[in-house]
Amino acid sequence: MKGRFQLALAALILAALPCLASDSAILRNGFSIRHERRQIIGTVTRLYIDGDQSSFVDIPTAEIDHFESFPDSPTPPTNPPPPTLPHSFDLTQAVKDASGTYRLDPDLVTSVIRAESGFNVRAVSPKGAQGLMQLMPQTATQLGVKNAFDPQANVEAGTRYLRELLERYNFDLIKALAAYNAGPQRVEQYNGVPPYYETKAYVARIVRDFNKKKLAAKSSKPSSAKKPTAAPTPAN
Repeated sequence: MKGRFQLALAALILAALPCLASDSAILRNGFSIRHERRQIIGTVTRLYIDGDQSSFVDIPTAEIDHFESFPDSPTPPTNPPPPTLPHSFDLTQAVKDASGTYRLDPDLVTSVIRAESGFNVRAVSPKGAQGLMQLMPQTATQLGVKNAFDPQANVEAGTRYLRELLERYNFDLIKALAAYNAGPQRVEQYNGVPPYYETKAYVARIVRDFNKKKLAAKSSKPSSAKKPTAAPTPAN
């Protein structure tokens, strides 16, 4: 018993310590986030991106699988440095603000971000989509985003785009999510979710995650509380 307590205490102490050199948080979905140091705050782990006290991203601790360390090296990088993040970025607050502006459920926006980038502000897809909500360069330009790696602008624009898609499909969430992934042209071509495995899995993953949040919220409230609205389950 004593040994278990000592191990638990050691784990807590290590979690509070800054990471050495540069580390990567490896998320459960395979994405990684490079950071200079980290700090556990309640149920989230705060990753300080540039070592600056005010430049950080909060990630749900449960989403982090493990950390990998990268010692400092005198060899200059062969790739150009990633874009500098704006100071004092709080993902939870950014989602709350954007969701309020465009009248969307913040849990839905968070589920989309998890499916799109795994909370990686510098994520780039093989097709060129960028940032937290994986905006394609053309879409980002249409939405007035100058730097898709600016997480504040990315979340705001991605949430706005999702709202536009919902309005376009009369608030059919399944069609809107499919259009976010495959493009409106494909949804209209097939009059619904296109027959692509990637798109079907994407829609199902978001709906499952969103409904999980709603069920968790319901179970944490008194039985007299109003039942939350869950998203429809996509057809196979």
